[in-house]
Amino acid sequence: MASSPCLLMRLVASSYSVADKAGKLVRNVMSAGDLGIVEKTGADDLQTKADRMVQKSICTSLARKFPHLTIIGEEDLPSSDVEEDLIEAGQYNEILKHCCPAQYSNIKEEELVVWVDPLDGTKEYTEGLLDHVTVLIGIAYEGKAIAGVINQPFYNYEAGDGAVLGRTIWGILGLGSFGFQLKEVPDGNHIITTTRSHSSKLVNDCIAALNPDKVVRVGGAGNKIIQLIEGHASAYVFASPGCKKWDTCAPEAILHAVGGKLTDIHGNAFQYHKEVKHMNSAGVLATLRNYDHYATRIPHAVKDALVP
Repeated sequence: MASSPCLLMRLVASSYSVADKAGKLVRNVMSAGDLGIVEKTGADDLQTKADRMVQKSICTSLARKFPHLTIIGEEDLPSSDVEEDLIEAGQYNEILKHCCPAQYSNIKEEELVVWVDPLDGTKEYTEGLLDHVTVLIGIAYEGKAIAGVINQPFYNYEAGDGAVLGRTIWGILGLGSFGFQLKEVPDGNHIITTTRSHSSKLVNDCIAALNPDKVVRVGGAGNKIIQLIEGHASAYVFASPGCKKWDTCAPEAILHAVGGKLTDIHGNAFQYHKEVKHMNSAGVLATLRNYDHYATRIPHAVKDALVP
C-alpha cells in the first residue's frame, strides 16, 4: 500500500488550488469594475477589494485544512466570519504524484510559517498593468523559504480570444519548480529588472554602477522573479527598504529550487521564522545565474545606506 503524501506536499497542493481560486477572485474584481481602492500609508501603498478578498480566501482556506500553521499575510488577518464562497477546499493532485524531498518528510504543521501576499503589484493592478500582478504563497521551515506558489491571474490576457487566462507556478527546494519554461538570458547580456513605482536616487545609483545593457522596470517581486526564470532579465536589483517577507518568500523558494539565488544587497540570506521583522530593510539582489557578477559590483555607498 502506497504511503500517504507528506505534509509539505499536501500543503503545496492545497496552496496551488487556493492560489488558483485567488487568481479568479482577482479577475472577477477587475471585471466588475469597482476596485474598492483605499490608501494604506499613501498614494504608493494601496489596497483594493481584491487584496481584501484574496487575503480572506487564502488564509481561511489554509487555516481550515492546516489549523496549526502560522500564517502571516500582508493585510490584516481575517475574522472567523468569512464567506463560504471564498473558501477553497481542493488540492492540485499532480503535485501529490511527486516524492517529498527527504529532508522535509517529517515536518509538523506548527513548524511551518506561510507568508501570503494576496495581490503583489497592487499599484499596477489599479493602473491596468495586469501582467505585473501576482498572488504569492510562500512556505518557510526553520526560517528558510522551502516552497512557493505564484499565481499570475492575467497571464495571457493580451493573447486574444481562446487563450487560457492565468497560470500557477510552484516549486519546492530539492524537487524543482514547475509551471513555466526555464530560460536564461544569453551569456554576456546584463539585463536588470527593478522597481517601477518605488524608485529613488539610491536605487538608480546602484543600477548605474552595475552598468547594465538594459533596465526592465516592472511591478511586483513575484513578477520580477518570473522575469529571471523566463530569461527576460539576468538580475533583480532593489537597493531600498520597502520590500517585505511576504513579497520574497514564495519567489525566493521558486528561484532557489532552479539553482538561483536571492539575498539582501549585502549578500545575507533572508529569514522567514514567525518572529522576524517583516521589512526587508537591506533591499534585494537576485539572479538565476552569475550572482557574484552583480554582488561584487554593488557600491559600498549603497551598502552603507542599507542597514540589515
